[in-house]
Amino acid sequence: MPPVFAHGRLRLYLLKLLDEAPRHGYEVIRLLEERFQGLYAPSAGTVYPRLAKLEAEGLVTYATEGGRKVYSITDAGRAELADRGGELADLELEIRDSVSELAAEIRDDVRGAAGALRREMRAAASASAAPVEDASWAAAKEELRKARQEWKEQARRAKDESRRAREEAQAARRQAKEAQERAREEVLRIASQFQEQFAKSGGMLGNLAGSWLGGTATTARPGDAGAATGAAAPTGAAADTAAADPHWAEDLTPTGDPARDLDRLLDRFRDDIRDAARDHGVTPARLAEARAHLAAAADRIAETLRPKR
Repeated sequence: MPPVFAHGRLRLYLLKLLDEAPRHGYEVIRLLEERFQGLYAPSAGTVYPRLAKLEAEGLVTYATEGGRKVYSITDAGRAELADRGGELADLELEIRDSVSELAAEIRDDVRGAAGALRREMRAAASASAAPVEDASWAAAKEELRKARQEWKEQARRAKDESRRAREEAQAARRQAKEAQERAREEVLRIASQFQEQFAKSGGMLGNLAGSWLGGTATTARPGDAGAATGAAAPTGAAADTAAADPHWAEDLTPTGDPARDLDRLLDRFRDDIRDAARDHGVTPARLAEARAHLAAAADRIAETLRPKR
């Protein structure tokens, strides 16, 4: 039989159980046994070391009550659950499949035992000139009846657990989709605020913004009429061209969550601008030019994030 939990899956399911409510180790073992309808129960040597590891990683904490450690999930643990919502939905389906496989094995065992019992009873009957309903025969029939009843009960419980796991998986997928939609709306809202803020009060960009956008940036010089009035920077052969840096923010490893990765890029963008302002200073002419670049940047980013029609 394949393992009930694939590598790392039991760790994730322990976080799910602790997210439902604080629990001590024995209660976690009992809950796992209930979720598998008694077909599987992990040992204390399996559960307690993993709880200790989760506690060392800061994903759970514990308080001692009545001589027992009662574990609770931390904010970091909830964050990991949220990040792995899709994986948790897949895990619920895997548990359903595991319950079905375990039930199938029990069914096969019961069928094998029943078949062997029937063969023994036939052999006993044929060995006797006249079949006699003695105590051993009655006991064999009762044992067969109990085996069949147990198989039916196990099959019913496995079916109920399979349905419940499927419903929970569907709910988890729906919640993950809603979370992604909320994250997308939040990104659009931040981009809109970013555009409005810098359109009203200005910001600081300089030539670094031109490189980041991959467009044409100009360096304002004291006395330029356009810079003095806050007009947009000139373009054409007379403008200085700043090539986009193809390696910008390469060190930010993708997390698999596009909304979160966009937030990290915006943080890096803001930090680069602040560093440029600190290193080179800000003049009224450069401020006006930077504001024009920021407005264009906000427009382009917001347009990119809007759904394509």
